[in-house]
Amino acid sequence: MIVVKIGGSVVNDLHPTFLPDIKKLYGNEKIILAHGGGKIVTETAIKLGREQKFIISPTGVRSRFTDMETAEIYTMVMSGKINKSIVRMFLQNGINAVGISGIDAGILRADRKRKLIVINEKGRKMTIEGGYTGKIKSLDPLLLNILVGNSYLPVVSPVALSEDFDFLNVDGDRAAAHIAAGMNAEKVIFITNVNGLIIGGKLITHLTLKGAKEIMPKLGFGMEKKVLACTEAIEMGVKSAIIASGQVNDPISSAIACENCTVINSL
Repeated sequence: MIVVKIGGSVVNDLHPTFLPDIKKLYGNEKIILAHGGGKIVTETAIKLGREQKFIISPTGVRSRFTDMETAEIYTMVMSGKINKSIVRMFLQNGINAVGISGIDAGILRADRKRKLIVINEKGRKMTIEGGYTGKIKSLDPLLLNILVGNSYLPVVSPVALSEDFDFLNVDGDRAAAHIAAGMNAEKVIFITNVNGLIIGGKLITHLTLKGAKEIMPKLGFGMEKKVLACTEAIEMGVKSAIIASGQVNDPISSAIACENCTVINSL
């Protein structure tokens, strides 16, 4: 089994062979697709008159502050507009996709972050209410197993349920890592707009788990999150995590073949 993660903003820039490639693999391999779409959430929220607030963690990570209204917009856009647009794209190309969220059948459960430590405008640490952001704690594979066992391709949006059944914003990359681990996938592939991890103008083609952890503090925010998700997937038992471009010929097959991408393994 393979889990593929794409960003919502990457969809329009995928290579023309992406869908034929998925279709070819889908005939022989069980595939689950997870997606993001933070930019589209922000654009929609602004159109609805809801300015988005972003916060900075003590480690320099920038993330969306999700209050109750933003959580509702996030759920609507991720599980509605983005998810169904991807499903339609697959169906138009003969791929029997089903769009679901992490909420459905309780697939993704997360702990709601009650308090957050952030860096304020003066560069000082302060504690704020956590809002409706979550850290994934478990995955229920039953519905996903039913779908892939009946030759459907699940398309999963990154919304989780809290212990109090709140809708929670969870990171799409880390959701993909948990899905891959919970479904005993051999590989999780993160499709981006670059060939992989590039340092000093050079593509890093292979990293061990230890090496990936050591290199993370040197990375920019977007790539740091992807490498973090890769390390979490490996630690949870996934054999390999791959960061690859969606703008190359047959992008998923190329990533599986470890061509022109970054592969992270336990050893």
